[in-house]
Amino acid sequence: MARGPRYRVPRRRRREGKTNYYKRYRMVLSGKPRIVVCRTLNYIWVQIIKAEETGDKTIAAAHSRELSKHYGWMAPGDNTPAAYLTGLLAGLRALKAGVRQAVPDIGLHRPVRGSRVFAALKGALDAGLSVPVSDEVIPGEDRIRGEHIASWASKLAEEPEKYEHMFSRYLKAGLQPQNLPSHFEEVKNRILEAYREVSKQ
Repeated sequence: MARGPRYRVPRRRRREGKTNYYKRYRMVLSGKPRIVVCRTLNYIWVQIIKAEETGDKTIAAAHSRELSKHYGWMAPGDNTPAAYLTGLLAGLRALKAGVRQAVPDIGLHRPVRGSRVFAALKGALDAGLSVPVSDEVIPGEDRIRGEHIASWASKLAEEPEKYEHMFSRYLKAGLQPQNLPSHFEEVKNRILEAYREVSKQ
């Protein structure tokens, strides 16, 4: 709605609610790369992006789909453990590319305490990347390992129909959800082993 002869139409992405240009401006002024976390219905995507005059440049990235393709992950790619592992993988790749610090950019995701977005940032932190994020918003170690999922699965196992319905993706991949914490540790070790030299720095 016009407000007079000096009214300026906001940029398209601002009108669509896709970009907060004030926050983006502050992040660009920091001069540091951004660690961008995107979450879809089935996957988590973490990118290390640097703003340049010609546009944003992706320095390193990781997609939760890679976990199953290259590291034997059998659980869904959108849960908290998968978010952590994707952040860990992205962080190790960023270190390999020479990036040591990054500022968090969670886009339009609400900053909910203990959410998958912060699990991904925790993964990048554990990789050795310096990311300014409060410990208060990071999910606990039990949630990162998927112990809450395993506990719920154990309780639901007494009702076979609900159990098979709720955990169909786990069972189809050949993973008992009760074994998720140990499976998480196996995949985490595979990732660290693949980037052993980087993780020692």
